[in-house]
Amino acid sequence: MPPYPDLVHLVVPCYRESARIGGFLPDLCREMMALGGVRVQVVEDGSEPREAAAMQALVDPLRVSYPCLLPVKLLPKNLGKGGAVYAGWADHGGADWLAFVDADGSCSATETARLLALRPRAEAPPKALFASRVKMLGRRVERLLKRHLLGRVYATLVSELLDVPVYDSQCGLKLVPRAAYERIATQLKVMGFAFDVELMAALLEAGYAIQEVPIDWQEMPGGKVSLLRDSWRMARDVWDIRCRRPTWRQGA
Repeated sequence: MPPYPDLVHLVVPCYRESARIGGFLPDLCREMMALGGVRVQVVEDGSEPREAAAMQALVDPLRVSYPCLLPVKLLPKNLGKGGAVYAGWADHGGADWLAFVDADGSCSATETARLLALRPRAEAPPKALFASRVKMLGRRVERLLKRHLLGRVYATLVSELLDVPVYDSQCGLKLVPRAAYERIATQLKVMGFAFDVELMAALLEAGYAIQEVPIDWQEMPGGKVSLLRDSWRMARDVWDIRCRRPTWRQGA
């Protein structure tokens, strides 16, 4: 019997990422081929035509060497990070697990493989696995101080407003049982950077367990998140999630 008889559909959401993903994607494909049971799909989130063409030119040659790599999915307009992930998950092709990893390689290919290898066997109770940037024995986290401090403030906000004892809700590597996602998909409205907070809250509300998995993480230059602009938007989204949670309990 193969070590992982179940299938993972791993999405890499991209918006103007052709300059950064080139060093990460081949490593990711090699690790996924070695792990087995994983399909990789790059989702180009409505960048300008030149960027979309660059992404396609990068992905297509790799598919010759890596059968796990699917054709790039080109979205006609920008949906936001969550929208790109969910658009990719819609192409799951019957996979048992749905995952995403950021395109910049902050979560390395080896760490991605390590987290996916922790997925429960079919006979075990289903649970989601969320990577977490927590410094603990054996783990290495390299991050700018201002981003670390902002992340701690944001995690505290999420914990207090949603009553969820999470350490790191925003790390860009997550794995979710497809059956769990399909049960909550209609409740998910946030398509921006706070989408995974809503995903987490909806999974917990539906009774699914979530395990935070500490990983090695190295911040990469060139990120597009604005500390002021996007932090405000993410805080607003968390408040909106809090306001909508009672309707989930009513089955709305």
